[in-house]
Amino acid sequence: MFDTTAFLDAALLPGMAIAVLAGILSFLSPCVLPVVPPYLAYMGGVSVSDIDEGGKGRGRVVLAALFFVLGLSTVFLLLGFAFSAVGRAFLSVQDYAITGSGILIMVFGAHFLGVIRLPFLMREARIEAGGGGSAFGAYLLGLAFAFGWTPCLGPILAAILGLATSEANLARGTILLACYALGLGIPFLLVAAFFPMLKGPMAFMRRHMDRIERISGLLLWTVGLMLLTGQFTNLSYWLLEHFPALGAIG
Repeated sequence: MFDTTAFLDAALLPGMAIAVLAGILSFLSPCVLPVVPPYLAYMGGVSVSDIDEGGKGRGRVVLAALFFVLGLSTVFLLLGFAFSAVGRAFLSVQDYAITGSGILIMVFGAHFLGVIRLPFLMREARIEAGGGGSAFGAYLLGLAFAFGWTPCLGPILAAILGLATSEANLARGTILLACYALGLGIPFLLVAAFFPMLKGPMAFMRRHMDRIERISGLLLWTVGLMLLTGQFTNLSYWLLEHFPALGAIG
């Protein structure tokens, strides 16, 4: 009924959408969003009041944010490549790996929903990098951010890495992590460029961190369940059936 090549491309769309959403939720998490302004100020070599006023040093802050995003994207792309390679290398036991990933992701989701509490996810594991005020320093800080902020990024990132493993295709797995980096990185750039206008929305998000955590938990639980039941393929067929134009992708 469907062209096989088109289906293989369209089948990636649900995972890409989930990866972008996961990146956005990571940005909105309790140990990322509150520290965005001081991080941007430090990377740009200005004060928080400077970026609050939106004038002095805005160009430096935006440039630093860009290199910061490049740094964290480097790590995520490498992770996507590595986990896809693992899935490809162990095709004979891939079903077990997908099942294990699905169960683990659902456990992480239950943590965010408050059903259970995992102590190791309650700690922060930050890695600081020097070089504030320089593009290279911002890039290093991006690398450190991706490696070190595991309590906030780990569970949601694990869901996307689980999807990458299930793909067992280097390009497709890397694309998923690129989408995650996009969802996490674009908000950094927007805040760097338009911080004075975004103070209100950011304050609103900080006041509703508990709801954001529950949304994150629901996303994780859903992704884990879909991995366990193989529903991503069914979702792809549904999208192609109801939106035929997607068949032209690729």
